[in-house]
Amino acid sequence: MFQFSRAIYRELARDIQSPKGSDPTRGHEAVLRACEANLERLATDRHYFARPARTLFGDIRGYFPVTVQAKVWHVVETYVRAAEEWLLKQPRHGYDANGNPLQCRATTRRGTACQREPLPHNGYCPSHQHLAETEEAEVAFAAA
Repeated sequence: MFQFSRAIYRELARDIQSPKGSDPTRGHEAVLRACEANLERLATDRHYFARPARTLFGDIRGYFPVTVQAKVWHVVETYVRAAEEWLLKQPRHGYDANGNPLQCRATTRRGTACQREPLPHNGYCPSHQHLAETEEAEVAFAAA
C-alpha cells in the first residue's frame, strides 16, 4: 500500500500549500501522513471503510488551492480505486496485507471474537454467513 500512498503524494506534492504562518513543510507532511493512514486503513479494514477516496479527499483538500481541487479529487480517486483493485487480486492465505491472521467479523455468544478464517467476499466465516445476509437486507431496506 506504500506505493499507492507515495504515488498520490508525488503527483500532488507541487500543489500543496502549508497554512499561513506555519512551517513550509507542514502541509507536505500532513498530506503524506493522511495518504498513508487512509491506504493503511483500506488494507486492514476494508469492510468498514465505505468511501476511502472521499475520506482522503476530505482530509487533504484544505492543503490545496481551490483551483486545483478537481485535479486532487481525480488523483485520489484514481489511485484509491487502483489500490482497491490490487487488494482484490491478492491471494488470501489467511493473512492480511500486514501479515496478521484474518479473523471473522462476528463475535461468539460469549462476546469474544470468532477465531475462524473469513471468506474473502464478506469477511465472515462459513458459520456466520447468515450475518452477511442480514447486513445485505439492512442495506437494501435503508436504500429504499
